[in-house]
Amino acid sequence: MSNEPRDDRHSGDLLLSWPRPAAGFFEAAPVGNGRLGAMVFGGLHRARFQVNDSTVWSGTPDGPDAGLAEVLAAGAGPKRLDEVRQAVRAEDYRRAEALLMSFEGRYTQEYLPYVDLCMSLAADGDAEYLGRTLNLDDGVVGETMRFGARTVRRSTWASRPAQAICVAVAVEGGVVDMSLELSSLLRVVRRTADASGFDLGVEIPVDGAPLHEPSVAEPLRYADTPPDGYDPFGAVAVRIDTDGTVAVERDVWSVRGMSRALITLASSTSPADVWTGNPAVTRERHHERAARTARSARATGADALLRAHSADLRELLGTTSLTVGARRAGTFDVRSDVLSGHDEGLVATVIFQLGRYLLASASRPGGGPPANLQGMWNAELRPPWSSNYTININTEMNYWGAETAGLSECHEPLFALIERLRANGSRVARELYDCRGWVAHHNTDMWGWALPVGMGHSDPSWAIWMMGGVWLAQHLWDRFDFTRDTAFLRERAWPTLRACAEFCLDWLVEAEDGGLDTVPSTSPENHFISRHGTPEALSVSTTMDMALIRALFTRCLEAARIAGLDDDPVCAEIRAALPRLRPPRLTPDGRLREWGADHPDEDPAHRHVSHLVGVHPLGQIDLETTPDLAAAARVLDVRGPGAMGWSWSWKIALRARLGDAATARSLFLEATRPFPGDPAVLAPPEGSEWGGLLPNLFSTHPPFQIDGNYGLMAALAEMVVQSHGGAIQLLPAVPGEWPDGSARGLRCRGGWAVDLTWRRGALVSCAVRNTVPGGARTVRIRHGRAAAELTLAGHEEVRLGPALEEADRAAYR
Repeated sequence: MSNEPRDDRHSGDLLLSWPRPAAGFFEAAPVGNGRLGAMVFGGLHRARFQVNDSTVWSGTPDGPDAGLAEVLAAGAGPKRLDEVRQAVRAEDYRRAEALLMSFEGRYTQEYLPYVDLCMSLAADGDAEYLGRTLNLDDGVVGETMRFGARTVRRSTWASRPAQAICVAVAVEGGVVDMSLELSSLLRVVRRTADASGFDLGVEIPVDGAPLHEPSVAEPLRYADTPPDGYDPFGAVAVRIDTDGTVAVERDVWSVRGMSRALITLASSTSPADVWTGNPAVTRERHHERAARTARSARATGADALLRAHSADLRELLGTTSLTVGARRAGTFDVRSDVLSGHDEGLVATVIFQLGRYLLASASRPGGGPPANLQGMWNAELRPPWSSNYTININTEMNYWGAETAGLSECHEPLFALIERLRANGSRVARELYDCRGWVAHHNTDMWGWALPVGMGHSDPSWAIWMMGGVWLAQHLWDRFDFTRDTAFLRERAWPTLRACAEFCLDWLVEAEDGGLDTVPSTSPENHFISRHGTPEALSVSTTMDMALIRALFTRCLEAARIAGLDDDPVCAEIRAALPRLRPPRLTPDGRLREWGADHPDEDPAHRHVSHLVGVHPLGQIDLETTPDLAAAARVLDVRGPGAMGWSWSWKIALRARLGDAATARSLFLEATRPFPGDPAVLAPPEGSEWGGLLPNLFSTHPPFQIDGNYGLMAALAEMVVQSHGGAIQLLPAVPGEWPDGSARGLRCRGGWAVDLTWRRGALVSCAVRNTVPGGARTVRIRHGRAAAELTLAGHEEVRLGPALEEADRAAYR
């Protein structure tokens, strides 16, 4: 057994490098295994590893039900909803808003930091820090230091096979001294240390208020006694193997004269048991579980740990790649090679792989909850927007690229959250709105909060939006559409899609003209100017509402057809309702209308582009099948560029769908410029100040929100390959300034995968694979004016030339 990890770097790997240790969170390098994550700061004499557990949230499992009881007690319910609808129809906005305040629950809970592990190294002689790297293909942070004649190499990774954060230190040419400390910003109730390592026990707050609710007297509240059936507790174990002389004094673990060390950190928490549905256990049992996991990882040894970790992550990340230009393999200085923008192709290549790496690190099956607003990396007790799930764009964007970029398994934690929302949201739908099915609104958390938020005093433009579940449910269809997994469709997607459709069928109300409307209806976070000259949010049948419901209904009917469930009564209801939904409408000057009526925008350059959801991601509007509506979608010209990562990402994807490669590129260059300000100072949320990339390439407004990173990855894929509308389109929006490139393993709707190469702006070759086992299937391919229709057997590959002519066929594995 070796505790000196071998270098598992491959010749084709893409590494980011920094010459110095991180001075703060936004310079640190992220690692994660879907449950545990760490920001690796590095350092010569003192290095910090800031650790998160994705299950460590404030709150309690019964929080959503308690919140529902509160709003019902305040008078919210079906009767008051009728009054709201009458007021909105009458354009009595003040009365409608006043009535709706009782529907606003408190707030979702906070995603919290967990522990900090600090390491100090010491030795005689001059000390020099030689730099650090993050390998985006195997998730290892590497550091090199020199103490006199001794070279010290430190490797850090988050092992999914071992369920541990692993740090390996190897000394060449002598020995060094090392000390370790473990601490937490949470309430520490147990702290022990011996020669084998540390154990730490923390209590987790039972309530956490967001920064934007300053009136809450106790923003982080701990329980005096554990709530019934739930003990908010987490245990951390650190185990160390080394060859030096170990000592423990108070809370400091130290070793003298070591040439190697392996540190493993593991966790066991009460919220994790709730998330996985496991029975609650005692605090002592949590300590035992964490210690057993850390001991097991330590006993495995650094070399075997790294080998298993690398194999696991490479198997996932190695299926798909995108290279723009000539460079992909190598070590690239973040400041001079990436943030400088000198090589656009390299920037695109790095941003695509970084987004994939971050999703694979934050969201894996069998881990914890899905990637939140900060993925899984948070150092603040009160993070911006609670680092929660904002489901009017941000959470969806986190997963836009999951299927296309070959990360289908990373979608699983989101499905688990949606199923939790379905359970809680069914009670909200029934008791608050007298509707079947399930509903979610603008925010949620790991507990599955399904109510509106806002504490009875917040702007309905963001607090009152009943389509959160409708948008999330589209991801279940996407999983099926990309994989054609009919078992998944039947067993997981259909029950949730069907119940969501039931809610929409009951939520829609009949208008005098026989059409079906959503009332009240908002376009997330935006306002119009009413006939009275006032800025308002409450409307009837916004374009986004109608697009989401139309997509849900059509996908439900298709799902029922494929699954042999056409005779389900809800299908008959959907068929009757579909033609009565409001169609997309235009303003007098030919733009796609955002509101039910033709209202002017309060902010024509608003950061949200919600009314274009039918273009991307829903694919209801495109250049070929709806050219007039596609032209109307040029409302983007009025919206303008900027201003934060997620808004840029959506606009790039929209421009790609509309075939506007030049503007997509321009927006990408804006989004990937270095952020010049202080990332700790929050910018105005309306986007008047532009964001950019931080020194560790996190996307910021500020605040840092990882949806920008995930969204840019998805948008780049849209520029290279699209597969909505029943055909695969190659190079639909690659700008002339990116004349050369290649893609491998991009997934397409229908169960296809594509490789392609382009040179001097022209397609050179393409391979199409049928990833679905079984009989032959047909696919349409388009590139410019060329088109081909191919029939492939299951697991067969066809290679095509530049005019889409067939070159050869072969089976593949």
